[in-house]
Amino acid sequence: MQPLIHLNWFAISVAVVANIIIGFLWYGPLLGKAWMHEMGLAPDHKPDPAVMKRSMMLMIVSAFLTAYVLAHTVAVWRPSTWNAGTDGADAIYGLSTAFFTWIGFFVPVLLAGVAWENKSWKLFGINAGYHFVALLAASMILAYWR
Repeated sequence: MQPLIHLNWFAISVAVVANIIIGFLWYGPLLGKAWMHEMGLAPDHKPDPAVMKRSMMLMIVSAFLTAYVLAHTVAVWRPSTWNAGTDGADAIYGLSTAFFTWIGFFVPVLLAGVAWENKSWKLFGINAGYHFVALLAASMILAYWR
């Protein structure tokens, strides 16, 4: 049996924007100083505008790829996608998608940074927290906005 997956491109776009806003807040006013300290950057560090432009473009591409795959993952959790029953609460699919994507893909990569790149546990916590919150926001948008 093949799953029937419908993509809501508007919801994917909103999930991308949510990811960018969360990243701006997380690495800016909320935890920006702590992140800069853990990265070894001076408090008055200002990135080169060309580097910042490149970084923003890569973040948009990354956020799009994540939202696109999450849209598929949210759908795959639903019994109706497989013609196998009635769906449950949207929140369950959003939370399940975010949590299992985070714990299975993001956390291991971030742990490798601690193990092999000598990154601090504090930096791990800052980055892991961001990724969980961003995944949760995107997954909930995609779960509710079919």
